[in-house]
Amino acid sequence: MSCLTYLSIGSNRGDRLGYLKYSVERLRLILKSLAFSRIYETDPVYYLEQPKFLNAVVSGYFSGTPYELLNKTQEIEDSTGRNRSTSISRGPRTLDIDIVLFGNKVIKSSLLTVPHPGLKERKFVLLPLLELNPVLKDPATNTKLWELLIKLENQGIYLYNTHGK
Repeated sequence: MSCLTYLSIGSNRGDRLGYLKYSVERLRLILKSLAFSRIYETDPVYYLEQPKFLNAVVSGYFSGTPYELLNKTQEIEDSTGRNRSTSISRGPRTLDIDIVLFGNKVIKSSLLTVPHPGLKERKFVLLPLLELNPVLKDPATNTKLWELLIKLENQGIYLYNTHGK
């Protein structure tokens, strides 16, 4: 049985656009009916001394458990040279793939939290997520995600112009 899942992807080291494109091509192999939001360039949050990010959201149907999806997304991240052991927490990275939503599941474990814990405060996730599906709700609270989005400040998020790149 397949589950509709939403993943946030981001990069702020090296070929940011290339890493996003690479992740989409790899995700096409594991998600059916893949959809891709527009790309946004965003100021860093939390750890501010780092380059701007390129962010987007993808959706698709996954046949497997959330933990199997987590393993596959981490393999994709690792293949871009991401090293979690030497990385600054929330610092620069070649590729970051987060499971934002996995159907209507609510998961809280030491390995995985779904909906993603930062969902409610991250415009760079909410905006492209709602672009793919404007009627999504937080399965943990049943709050409409657009209601969360309109409460947030700009946060330095801008549509990224990919023409000619």
